[in-house]
Amino acid sequence: MAADSPIKAETACGTDPLDLLPGQVVLVFQGGGALGAYQVGVYEALHEAGIEPDWVIGTSIGAINGAIVAGNPPERRLERLYEFWSRMEHYSRMFPGISNMVANLVTITQGIPAFFSPNPSSWHGLHTSVGIEHASYYITKPLEATLASLVDFDFLNSRQTRLTVGAVNARNGEMRYFDSRDMDLGSAHVMASSALPPAFPAVRIDGEPYWDGGIYSNTPIEVVLDDHPRRDSVIFSVQIWNPEGPEPKSLWQVIGKQKDIQYASRANNIERQRQIHHLRHVIRELTRHLSDEERESAECKQLAAWGCNTVMHVLKLNAPPLDGEDHTKDIDFTSTGIRLRRDAGYKQTKAVLSCHPWTLETDPIAGMLIHETSWPCFECSA
Repeated sequence: MAADSPIKAETACGTDPLDLLPGQVVLVFQGGGALGAYQVGVYEALHEAGIEPDWVIGTSIGAINGAIVAGNPPERRLERLYEFWSRMEHYSRMFPGISNMVANLVTITQGIPAFFSPNPSSWHGLHTSVGIEHASYYITKPLEATLASLVDFDFLNSRQTRLTVGAVNARNGEMRYFDSRDMDLGSAHVMASSALPPAFPAVRIDGEPYWDGGIYSNTPIEVVLDDHPRRDSVIFSVQIWNPEGPEPKSLWQVIGKQKDIQYASRANNIERQRQIHHLRHVIRELTRHLSDEERESAECKQLAAWGCNTVMHVLKLNAPPLDGEDHTKDIDFTSTGIRLRRDAGYKQTKAVLSCHPWTLETDPIAGMLIHETSWPCFECSA
């Protein structure tokens, strides 16, 4: 296989196994507001299959869902996820049967009591200096209380499940990953990862202001590939934005397409990570062709240290579009929208697990295998 050709393992529908997962289980959760309900279904299917993540990486709503998973023992995780999303459904419960347009308008004008509320000084702050922590359309103080009630940060920081959340330094534009392996995490870190400007205010950590990590990297798979030390991994890349589809023909469709492209997983980023990891395997293979004396030289050891033999299976789970959704889908907190997205995540993950693509024979020099699951395959396990 050519070194520069994409490595994509076809998903083979098979007989059984969820045992023998080849390495740590990693969940990568994108940001996307209400679209994050899909992630709940993904986790529910994994939990039902007896698979718990070793590591959760998230941005924005993915950081919130990830904190709830990592911040609770396995037997409480689903209960807490359901409770969070039940609180997000506030207005759809108050006004049953209302249209998405009306529900979204209520969300925009009144907020969500357990998440955010309008900032009365936001219009004043358009031209007057109010400070970065107040320059936003909404206040996220309610989210802090919600996190405190649903995330056990003592449990999270016991490091039974690793959590990494991404945020962007609003002063210099640099991405930073806050990792529970290296430091204790609190609600401020999760809120910083969820502080999408200009809707939500920046959150200050160690004196620096941070915004939502999704504006820089909304699917941070590179965190797994850049980890030290790297480990064999099965990575469930949960993608709630899909840039593929027909060309837009109206202004509303253009706005929606722009958001899909902006926040979707960058195919070229994943491909670049695949190439880099492939080169690590090439370096490892080359050192095997050296004599014992050459391998023991200081220079060769230094170069060989760039090699790696870990294998990364990336399972891409793509949330399907819902009928009638538009560019406001990420604020569609109606009970119907949440339920349909959660059910889609559950069904699709169950189907992927039934195919267990990580059991396929692979090229030992590949390093990173991207499993492109096709939706007809999902029908086999419906």
